[in-house]
Amino acid sequence: MRELVSLLLAAAALLLPIAPAGAAAPDRCLALARAPERPLVQPVSLKLAQLKAAEVRLSYIGHSTFLIESAGGVKIATDYNDYVRPAALPDVITMNRAHDTHHTNRPDPGIAHVLRGWSMEGGAALHDLELADVRVRNVPTNIRTWDGGTMVYGNSVFVFEIAGLCIAHLGHLHHTLTTQQLAQIGQMDVVLVPVDGSYTLDLEGMVEVLKALKAPLMIPMHYFSSFTLERFLSRIRDSFEVVRHEVPTIVVSRPMLPSAPRVLVLPGGR
Repeated sequence: MRELVSLLLAAAALLLPIAPAGAAAPDRCLALARAPERPLVQPVSLKLAQLKAAEVRLSYIGHSTFLIESAGGVKIATDYNDYVRPAALPDVITMNRAHDTHHTNRPDPGIAHVLRGWSMEGGAALHDLELADVRVRNVPTNIRTWDGGTMVYGNSVFVFEIAGLCIAHLGHLHHTLTTQQLAQIGQMDVVLVPVDGSYTLDLEGMVEVLKALKAPLMIPMHYFSSFTLERFLSRIRDSFEVVRHEVPTIVVSRPMLPSAPRVLVLPGGR
């Protein structure tokens, strides 16, 4: 089975756009080996410790915004907007176009790298940024428009390669992923997933996406209320273990990933 999956990923990868000159080396997340044993994700105290080289810190700020921190000191904020922002000024921000709670037209001028999930000039946004011990790239997807149409390439799945881990933020995903998109995303260790079931992809579609990505750790976001979150958890419990965390911050490393797929709920959703 593993050989068949590898062949499918390799075949789909042939469809990828040619990387521009000076682009980073082929993505290590596409064929990253997994450790045979994975202890539980360890909680982190509210007093944040210095990260080790093989660790990454994830803090759920709210809605679809996470603060992702590397041992090298790089700070990334996902779906950066005017309403929900981390206290610390990030070095890199990613944004998506669907709603103004997922982007801003006025990013702080002190942010060095502003990565939009759509292209201002039309067509697909293509990012491949290497900064210290972090690599950030994107896979464009489509979004629905208010009149029922389709905005091609209006969203991006952003992939963060940090500390030997591959982390995907699905953004405002509106459709299931094609074989080509799965190949472009690659083998993920952590997936940050919108679970509202209406504004983004419906619950059945999102479960299909999570099963296709096969990440050992999935963290819900974009759920507005406890009712919406519980509706998703009720649907997902037949497929994945569900664990609740006491604080909105975790430190993850490869040895700490769970041995079976797990949904980890961090407090702070809205």
